[in-house]
Amino acid sequence: MELSIIYRDENFIAIDKPSGLLVHRTSLDTQATEFALQILRDQIGLNVHPCHRLDRPTSGILLFALNPEALKYAQKEFAERRVEKTYHAIVRGWPEGTGTINYDLRSEENRELIQNAVTEFRCLAKSEIDLPIGRYSAARYALLELIPTTGRKHQLRRHLAHIRHPIIGDTRHGDGVQNRFIREHFDCNRLLLHATRLCFKLPSSNHLCEIVASADDSFESVSRRLRLTLPQD
Repeated sequence: MELSIIYRDENFIAIDKPSGLLVHRTSLDTQATEFALQILRDQIGLNVHPCHRLDRPTSGILLFALNPEALKYAQKEFAERRVEKTYHAIVRGWPEGTGTINYDLRSEENRELIQNAVTEFRCLAKSEIDLPIGRYSAARYALLELIPTTGRKHQLRRHLAHIRHPIIGDTRHGDGVQNRFIREHFDCNRLLLHATRLCFKLPSSNHLCEIVASADDSFESVSRRLRLTLPQD
């Protein structure tokens, strides 16, 4: 496998991670043999350090540092919420046009810890598919732009499930009936969540670095078939 490199300078490199690829080795899946960190390291012949998390089923922008100093800088920027992140997702139902989900989440690593979590969302498109699902005569979907202002684990997936508009393909927090429907009728076996934009200040200047990754072919294919259009640059 060769990864798509979408940005590189002396300190950072960003890839467009495919859905289903782990960032690094983990005890959660001891059978996995491919990892973004190792593939990228071998591809460019340099050690790389992940600056943030991206869930295995999520596709899109994944930033790596090329040296320890850049890693320390990036981790501080993420921790202090100075990095702007934008995602796109396809969800069940028709959410309101815009809104804020301010809903605390229990830490998945420490069940004693309750963490503040905030997500902004904007509905970009809606569609209705004339096929029965469950007790409904038609299936409704929406394309959302999501901006997390905090970075909790599985935040977007958990927040959308909380407002009863789960992300399609989410096997942990989503709607099993909807997921089966999409698999059977639209041949989709992935989480429909894509990291589209990352913006942060470069350490060596005051210039903003903006990295953009359009949705991949699998996301776009389902979008078209559901009559939802993802904005393109």
